[in-house]
Amino acid sequence: MREQPSVLHLDLDAFYAAVEQRDKPSLRGRPVIVGGLGPRGVVSTASYEARRFGVRSAMSMAEARGRCPNAAFLAGRFGAYHAVSEVVMAALRDLSPLVEPISLDEAFVDLAGEPSHDLSPAGVRAIAESLRAEIHDRTHITASVGAASSKLLAKIASEQAKPDGLLVVEPGTELDLLQPLPVRALWGVGPATAERLTRLGVRTVGDIERVTQAELVDVLGEAHGRSLHRLARAEDDRPVSSERESKSISVEDTFDRDVTDPALLSALVERMAARVTARLVESGLSGRTVTLKVRLHDFTTLSRSTTLPAPTDDARVVSRLAAGLFAEIDTSAGIRLLGVGVSGLADWVQEDLFSSAEPREPAEGPDPAEQVHGPRRWVPGMDVHHATLGPGWVWGSGRGRVTVRFETADTPPGPVRTFAVDDADLSPAPATFSG
Repeated sequence: MREQPSVLHLDLDAFYAAVEQRDKPSLRGRPVIVGGLGPRGVVSTASYEARRFGVRSAMSMAEARGRCPNAAFLAGRFGAYHAVSEVVMAALRDLSPLVEPISLDEAFVDLAGEPSHDLSPAGVRAIAESLRAEIHDRTHITASVGAASSKLLAKIASEQAKPDGLLVVEPGTELDLLQPLPVRALWGVGPATAERLTRLGVRTVGDIERVTQAELVDVLGEAHGRSLHRLARAEDDRPVSSERESKSISVEDTFDRDVTDPALLSALVERMAARVTARLVESGLSGRTVTLKVRLHDFTTLSRSTTLPAPTDDARVVSRLAAGLFAEIDTSAGIRLLGVGVSGLADWVQEDLFSSAEPREPAEGPDPAEQVHGPRRWVPGMDVHHATLGPGWVWGSGRGRVTVRFETADTPPGPVRTFAVDDADLSPAPATFSG
């Protein structure tokens, strides 16, 4: 255990929704819900205005619409989120080489990696306040930060500080913060584990003191029982590891209806492999392990992986491997979800190792995603540009029409106009941001 509160946990507040509100002035102060918009879609992020109606991450989009029907429901813009994340992660690396990203909007930093830092509680507080101010100045997004002597306590502190706050847990006060919390505040305690602990009379972290390690092992198993026994006593010596960054890149899609057509599914696998590879190239990365994820009609989830001898960013290789994995799975009864991912990432590629084939031409014919979901050229939330009216974003579309609000992060709320979906003056535009 560290003697100073040198571990920071930073979490951007309602990240996806906050970026949308930043870039869309008409949505500021309004409920915004980002996620899958189909019948089986789930919520990725809800703004704090939407959370007041009970909308939460991982909730079905159908339930979210029932709870907050007047919210703006947006599909999300990965490019915009990635750009903001890069600015934030760069700011963290300026503080210390020991940065462990968890996701686009969340990371640990160990300030002990930079010897010049004052690691007293007051010094850490000053560093964290300066960091939060810098991130807001550069991205116009707020961040909550927790600082403590361990990763466990730093993460809990950032949760306690939300939204837009800072909490420094001084050494020696860890149990004061930890013990009153519900047992699910501890890592590894989900609904099933919490239910088992309730049978032992354990509802808060402090209640675990009344249970022996042997009892926890008996109920939860050796590894989980011992880990929970230590964490409940604030014993967490896990290092902040900079090796963790960018563990994988993946894309997946939940279909509006079960899909059984093998040709369509194969086309979807190929298209997803191309999207994953494009993200690899965009990030300057390559990967060794290709993974295929399938959720069957009965909600059974299957995962298959294969590993190359060296990393690649070649779409042909990723597509070929993903197709081979797909061929191993019986999908004749229909699937609900399909995903392709690449892990074992590196920032180099061994050229010409896997294939010397000529570049493959894009497949002709309809977009397979459109065959599953219907045409998706105009997705709510996406950036567009009109030849006369300039930049804007899609408010909604249907029945051959698309409605656009013309505004940007730097303008007042803008006017709304409706066009035919094939209007030659209207085109998709990339999300841009420079911090």
